[in-house]
Amino acid sequence: MSAYFANLSQALEQAGIFQPCLVLDRDRLDGNIALVKARLDPGLAVRLVDKSLACLPLLSHIGKTLGTDRFMTFHPPISAAVLSAFPHADLLYGKPMPVSAARAALVKGDADWSRVCWLIDSDERLAEYGALTAELAIELRIAFEIDVGLHRGGFATSEALSRALKMLPAHKGLRCEGVMAYEAHAPHIPGLFGGPGRALARASEQAADFLARLGADQRSILNIGGSKTALLHHRGIANEVSMGSAFVLPGDFDTPGLEGFQPAAFIATPILKVVEPMLPGPPAVSRLLQALGRFPRKGCYLYGGKWMAEPVFPEGMKTNGLLGLSSNQQFMGLPADAAVMPGDHAFLRPTQSEAVLQQFGPIAVLSGGRIVDRWPVLPMM
Repeated sequence: MSAYFANLSQALEQAGIFQPCLVLDRDRLDGNIALVKARLDPGLAVRLVDKSLACLPLLSHIGKTLGTDRFMTFHPPISAAVLSAFPHADLLYGKPMPVSAARAALVKGDADWSRVCWLIDSDERLAEYGALTAELAIELRIAFEIDVGLHRGGFATSEALSRALKMLPAHKGLRCEGVMAYEAHAPHIPGLFGGPGRALARASEQAADFLARLGADQRSILNIGGSKTALLHHRGIANEVSMGSAFVLPGDFDTPGLEGFQPAAFIATPILKVVEPMLPGPPAVSRLLQALGRFPRKGCYLYGGKWMAEPVFPEGMKTNGLLGLSSNQQFMGLPADAAVMPGDHAFLRPTQSEAVLQQFGPIAVLSGGRIVDRWPVLPMM
């Protein structure tokens, strides 16, 4: 691992990058894409999650390799950017939008919103969107959010979905295209309650019950799964799964469903200072805490900090609760024998990709041991 980050440091130096940046290892990314292609059930398409891969060149690279133009979207400005960049893109909202937000986007008319499928999670929202179509004299595509165990909202029973479907003819401008189910809870169910396997099977059973209520012309989008579970679905009733973070594998996605995937995104930042750290106050306090192992004998200050990320290099680098976090100069404890100098790069692995990929300006793209491109990112949420 040390050799990997040493080579990455050299690539950044050769590219003249000496400030915090997000590095994307395109070779590792391609390896992860290949694993998706090899393991994905042949009956399933992939819908790329734009909030987790908020960079148009990144979405394009993955989409072309997988042969998909389906996207799951969450934020109208990003939706508009994706619609403009991909003329054949089909977008499904992954969360219900307030009807006022949908109205603002539709009235603005900055993209082809007919390629968007809006998410409906309740009878009330169904009525609101129905009224919106009448107000604007338009037709909207919708999908119903169904609850298959996550309990984050949506229609809780198939009977509730049936009642909503019976209300649909009253809203002439709404066209149902299917359902969206999400079972992010499944990988975290303890064995005492059946474990992940049983939770995933139960979610699929529940989804099948919901799908049975749909008409033959309401089944173009049968969406289930996320990055942690998408590759675990086989011979099911869904026709697509959503994936985003798995392609770059942030730390929160080290799960059994993604064995063999490699982290492909890292935060790189220069080390500003290497110090023998002392706490404010009497030096004896620092020496006592060091003797007790509560405070490091060596440390450094980073350029920036307080990111949703965990340190990975230099080896043994750790945050320290006594000095806390800083978004300006983050203190990090170091092993006493750490051979680092001011100007060296430190590396952290993001715990998630959404939001983090967008915090550093253009992404530095690594391939073949050098920085080969800079990819612009989409606007923050």
